[in-house]
Amino acid sequence: MQANPETQRTGPLGWLTSTLGRILISLFVPLVTFLVLWQVFLFLRDSDAPQIVIITVAIIWGVGGVALLFYVSNWVVEQLPARWTRTLQPFVFIGPAVAIMGWYLAVPVLRTLILSFQDAISTEWVGLENYIFAFTDSRMLETFRNNLLWMVLGTSFSVGIGLLIAVLADRSRFESVYKSIIFMPMAISFVGAGVIWKFVYTFRGTGIGIEEIGLLNAVVLALGGESQPWLNIPPWNTLFLIVIMVWLQTGFAMVVLSSAIKGVPSELLEAGRIDGATEIQAFFNITIPYIRGTLITVTTTIVIFSLKLFDIVRVMTGGNNDTNVIANEFYLQRFTYQNTGRASAIAIVLLIAVTPVIINNLREFNKDRRMF
Repeated sequence: MQANPETQRTGPLGWLTSTLGRILISLFVPLVTFLVLWQVFLFLRDSDAPQIVIITVAIIWGVGGVALLFYVSNWVVEQLPARWTRTLQPFVFIGPAVAIMGWYLAVPVLRTLILSFQDAISTEWVGLENYIFAFTDSRMLETFRNNLLWMVLGTSFSVGIGLLIAVLADRSRFESVYKSIIFMPMAISFVGAGVIWKFVYTFRGTGIGIEEIGLLNAVVLALGGESQPWLNIPPWNTLFLIVIMVWLQTGFAMVVLSSAIKGVPSELLEAGRIDGATEIQAFFNITIPYIRGTLITVTTTIVIFSLKLFDIVRVMTGGNNDTNVIANEFYLQRFTYQNTGRASAIAIVLLIAVTPVIINNLREFNKDRRMF
């Protein structure tokens, strides 16, 4: 077996001393770097310096501190023996992200799980009482039903309409214009969309007559119908809210699916047409199977959104008139009723509901990556 060149030059004791020295330096340098960064943080927190000075230091420290941290960490690992360097170097760059994800995701999930087994003020253990409430209370069963409607109808229409527009716009001269208009709602926040559509559905009584300020009621009256309080009529009010989700998510589905459709080899489509396939047959037997992975990814992404939906319901109805959803019920239990135990149990239930979809998304992503 060939000896290590460094061992040949310095001998075993010299090699051990050199390696130990590098390890000690590797520990000393990041420690000094951390102390410097910490002192700057204390300065920013406690300093009475002018605001412009604090802002300037914060920007320089924020950007330069992160760059310095990665540079020093990489230098530290390179001072170790080659075998250790190859093993540890990848973690220099993914380590901070994993640590942040763990601190802000894993730790809160664990803490929420513990709180879900305690009472409203987290002073006594109540076992599964909060979970029994989550699966037996009539209002909670209503939220599960509504979330199921959001998941099935909202996802189906968002993906279906997005796919249809992607196919039709792909053959249009004004493809970019159509796609820009349809994608535009994605630039609006969910709260903003809720406010916009609240004006569409508005029905206001004045006591003597009826003041119609909602766009939908104005259209209904123009067609000879009667105005309705659209957001107060269950279960139709939930369907009217789902329309907002479709309006927001169709653009996302359209853009992603359009990119996948453009990736379908023209040779496959031409071969199908030569074999006598119609455009519809080519679409369902060639295009759809080819973009299957993208279709599943888009669908599961919108499913996740529908399961944790909160903003639209909160702004439009506050969960009243049988429109409540899981995330809004969590908000009510925690911040309105001040019941930490029930709120934590609902949060865990929502996490459990979303987890299988996330796992499936990751599997599809890995499949697509292996193909390339």
